[in-house]
Amino acid sequence: MQADRVTLRYEARTISTDLSIAIADGSFTVIVGSNACGKSTLLRALSRLLIPSSGHVVLDGRHIADQPAKDVARRLGLLPQTATAPDGITVADLVARGRYPHQSFLRQWSIGDAQAVAAALAATGVTDLSERLVDELSGGQRQRVWIAMVLAQETPILLLDEPTTFLDIAHQIDLLDLLADLNTQGRTVVAVLHDLNQACRYASHLVAMKGGAIVAEGSPSTIVTPSLVEEVFGLPCIVIPDPIAGTPLVVPRGRKAIRP
Repeated sequence: MQADRVTLRYEARTISTDLSIAIADGSFTVIVGSNACGKSTLLRALSRLLIPSSGHVVLDGRHIADQPAKDVARRLGLLPQTATAPDGITVADLVARGRYPHQSFLRQWSIGDAQAVAAALAATGVTDLSERLVDELSGGQRQRVWIAMVLAQETPILLLDEPTTFLDIAHQIDLLDLLADLNTQGRTVVAVLHDLNQACRYASHLVAMKGGAIVAEGSPSTIVTPSLVEEVFGLPCIVIPDPIAGTPLVVPRGRKAIRP
């Protein structure tokens, strides 16, 4: 999957110009950057929710805009930044909607569909919520349900916009470990994350954006430096090895030292 010299706009407002990126098959790509730098816009373009005003997004060697919607949905699953469930829908029914791309007039609900839904519910820890109404859940529970729906699609590519939003720290790590496991099994994962240290720990390919442009990309150990963090986030810091993973760990300097 790649974006080839795309210009991305919302009506008259231009977000990115002449932007190119290649997502390698089997990579765990994480996009980072400050608020409103174009991360989510890029993900929307990669998922075909936003059509570039120039340039092309290519999936499997073909322009994504020219491919049937169901074909695209069988290739990539998207977790948008904000998602709204229909009123009165249960968790199980919402997750089951992830199987829609695999349905047709000749192929209706199957045992395989039921197994995919059950596996997605279990992987995200929401099996016990399956009969609950989605609008009764907490923000963190809803987020895990939406992730389960994306997993139920069983696509080889996952696009996730801020998937750890609303999750407590334990569920954040559970989710990122799950995505890492899926990546190890061959899934291509592309995620927007706000936590730079989590991005460094899990990404095989880190993309740093500023002002709608990519300012650096590569392995976290190669590109994450104090100068890059200050350029992208305006944050003075030091970068040390993560004592657990050995990946870059960003320690903000802050305005003053904090004494215990």
